[in-house]
Amino acid sequence: MFAVLKTGGKQYKVQSGDLLRVEKLAADAGETVQFNEILMLGGDSPVVGSPRVDGAAVQAEVIDQIKGPKTINFVKRRRKHSSQRTKGHRQQLTLLRVTEILSSGADASGIKAAVGAGSVASAAPVAAAKSAAKAKAAAPVAAAKPAAKAKAAASAAAAGADDLKQLSGVGPALEKKLNAAGVTSFAQIAAWTDADVAAMDEQLSLKGRIEREGWIAQAKELAN
Repeated sequence: MFAVLKTGGKQYKVQSGDLLRVEKLAADAGETVQFNEILMLGGDSPVVGSPRVDGAAVQAEVIDQIKGPKTINFVKRRRKHSSQRTKGHRQQLTLLRVTEILSSGADASGIKAAVGAGSVASAAPVAAAKSAAKAKAAAPVAAAKPAAKAKAAASAAAAGADDLKQLSGVGPALEKKLNAAGVTSFAQIAAWTDADVAAMDEQLSLKGRIEREGWIAQAKELAN
């Protein structure tokens, strides 16, 4: 009986007892791993998957983590002052011995699935990215609740508020900003301290308009 399995983007035809070199797996020497992507089972009653054979698997023992033969890549660049480069590469592989071919019951075998080392390495950043995306999506929702409450409070206060547009340099847009910040009356502005002025100037990006336009003095007169 033989099986055709898929791993690392390649297909392999194997029988029990075969030695096999595949793209590096996340497993240590001596461990038993199970390949669940079985495309075909051969023998007296061949079975072809569509695309996989349900319940089938190939189990193998990890013998060692090795490197493939060195390959040489020669790169020559035209019109670059005859620049050329030689680059070598050795592919990381896992050496296996096929121990058993299962035609059914792979889900209940309890053997660790064969997973590529690259898949494991990339799983953490992907998971972190998903968590960050969820947190980012949740942040505006969480921030929207206090913002909505503040807006509602500002609207309620603005219903009986003073007409802040009477202050020099205050128009409808700036009046809305002041109301949203909780400033709704001349008495509040008249009672501002230097620290209050600095905080409001920074919060609303007024760029010194409070002192330049004399809001506090105007507010005292209007409040009276």
